[in-house]
Amino acid sequence: MTRKPPSGAVVDGIDFNHWAVILCKPDCVERGLVPRVLEMIEASGVAVSGRMDVVARPWQAHVAYRDLLTDTKQAPHDLPAHLDDAFTNRPVAVALAHGEPGLHARLRQLIGHTDPTIAVAGTIRGDLGDDSLAVARAERRLVRNLVHTSDDPDAARREFGTWFGAGRVFDVPAFDQCSVILCKPDAVDRGLVDAVLDRIRAAGVTVSNRLDVTVQAWQAHVHYWDLLVDADWFPDRDIPACLDAMYADQRVSVALAHGEPGIHARLRNLLGHYDPTRAARGTIRRDLGNDSLAAALDEKRLVRNLVHTSDDPDAARRDFGTWFGANRRLRLTPSSVPLQPTPAAR
Repeated sequence: MTRKPPSGAVVDGIDFNHWAVILCKPDCVERGLVPRVLEMIEASGVAVSGRMDVVARPWQAHVAYRDLLTDTKQAPHDLPAHLDDAFTNRPVAVALAHGEPGLHARLRQLIGHTDPTIAVAGTIRGDLGDDSLAVARAERRLVRNLVHTSDDPDAARREFGTWFGAGRVFDVPAFDQCSVILCKPDAVDRGLVDAVLDRIRAAGVTVSNRLDVTVQAWQAHVHYWDLLVDADWFPDRDIPACLDAMYADQRVSVALAHGEPGIHARLRNLLGHYDPTRAARGTIRRDLGNDSLAAALDEKRLVRNLVHTSDDPDAARRDFGTWFGANRRLRLTPSSVPLQPTPAAR
């Protein structure tokens, strides 16, 4: 190849009139407001999917704010340093928004003015912001205004490549010190993902790289290969059909757990027995679960027990490839997210 591919080729063929990137900035993450911000966007009738928690690398902020950096008339000379201070090596959350043409302008209106003190009530920055442009200028830094969304389709294409399409570096140590956390569809449906991850963090485990995905059937099949191979042990249930019913096209959240060797057994003990009614008090499945193996058998389905973590280092390696190594471009298909307004928006 003698020429580089055209700009944005990583997402060539996608109609970005219908897609925007949501960037929840470091101050949003630090104040624990990411779920609230995404809920406000969904409540406006916009479908939100593909949440991913990442640590920002310097080039990502530079590309995301390229228009400011190259505006010689308005950009202060120390803007690059301000961007590095605000973003580099700090956690951010990104997600995808899907809707009708005009989505970008709707989202920008919902976010509100750059200066939270000027943003009107009912906007995200107006309701949740706690900073001002005046204070930021006095302290020689960027204003902390929680969230950014793509200005237009061209910006959405560039920002998708910046946050989702680039060769992302995962903070993955040796797999004897790393486990994959799978928050299952019932955890997502019941709004318990943050509670589950908080319980894991409270046990002294570092959690990173949260990713919200819509499950493809093959991922459930690979993840639960042992159930499929040993299906003869479950004559009362059609295991392939049960897996497809529970997982295919459903939303899950995955993340990485980091700790000392032995982390896999520690996490499995923290989760508790696969039947929530038999799990010990103090475990996640006992404290947060609301299903039982008896009910699952009666209804000929799999038990809903909220969360899975890797059994051992070999399983962690396989789970990582299943959930983090799959082609993210497939998440940019309208069928992968609900297009109707959420109940809160009706």
